[in-house]
Amino acid sequence: MERKELFDVVINMEEQIGALYKQLGEVKVHLAQLLEENNRLLVENDHLRNRFEQDSASKSASTTKQTKQRTKKKTEKQHDVGEGYDNLARLYQEGFHICNVHFGSPRQDEDCLFCLMFLNKK
Repeated sequence: MERKELFDVVINMEEQIGALYKQLGEVKVHLAQLLEENNRLLVENDHLRNRFEQDSASKSASTTKQTKQRTKKKTEKQHDVGEGYDNLARLYQEGFHICNVHFGSPRQDEDCLFCLMFLNKK
């Protein structure tokens, strides 16, 4: 009987180790997702800070420059053909996908062939 009890204890330990290994795998996957999300949020936060700094700098410009920009925008609105294209190009430069495959998701410091093909269509 002593051998059977010892064998049962070893089997029980093996099952517990298997369950712990499974839990460790799940924690590892969750940690990888959290790290990826954290990285994505850091990149987006950096883009937003840069955008905020640009907006702050443009607001502190002189009023004459603002009036010139207003007249320029009025003339640009008369030619709305390229405005959407310019907005998409700006989004791409800020680090976001503009292609139909990954639209709106952040790029990982690499160029996307789909986005580039879309930008080069004209």
